[in-house]
Amino acid sequence: MDSIGAVTSDSSASARPPQERDALMVRGPRLSLRYATPADAPRLFELAADPAVTRFFSWGPYTSVEQPEAYIAGLPARREAGELLDFLIVDPVDGPIGVTGLSELARRDRRATVGSWLGHRWWGSGANFESKAMIAALAFERLGCERLTAWANTRNGRSQRALERIGFRREGVLKAWHRHGDDVHDVVIFALLRGAWERSALHDVPVTIEGSAPEAFSLS
Repeated sequence: MDSIGAVTSDSSASARPPQERDALMVRGPRLSLRYATPADAPRLFELAADPAVTRFFSWGPYTSVEQPEAYIAGLPARREAGELLDFLIVDPVDGPIGVTGLSELARRDRRATVGSWLGHRWWGSGANFESKAMIAALAFERLGCERLTAWANTRNGRSQRALERIGFRREGVLKAWHRHGDDVHDVVIFALLRGAWERSALHDVPVTIEGSAPEAFSLS
């Protein structure tokens, strides 16, 4: 039984796309970004079971570990389809402390939407700045994006201020943009263009990118 299981596992691994076998890893001065694995589900549940963390999201808070398990299980297919390129934000001491990633990819226009969240304990710690520096370097340097879009709930002043501090520019308000349960939310739209990123403090952060990007996310 053990040998059969091992062969099945190896065969399954070799059948994965090259970008899954040579997974992307992004490293900053302290933090790193990596793909989530099934073993990370309990940690994500711990972080996102906090209603304060998911207050302005269209999902959450988590109520069972099966929810992050299902999220993680669906990530490889969503990467391959070009739908979602999410990473865990990993602290060398604390382990995973949040999630950041790219979605809403527009190949023709070379743009994507960036979204991030952190466990409550790491709010105001500088982790948001470093994680945004890493995901921006990936988007602009490796993937070929020309624009990053970000959303913030109109009532989430903390998120709006954080985006503006790191160089995103406010562009307007989208009414009734998404639902969280029965509640309809307005959002402020922000943008970071390649030229603005090159002049921003995010660009000055040393970032190393390893591994292969999903083909669906490569715009250059």
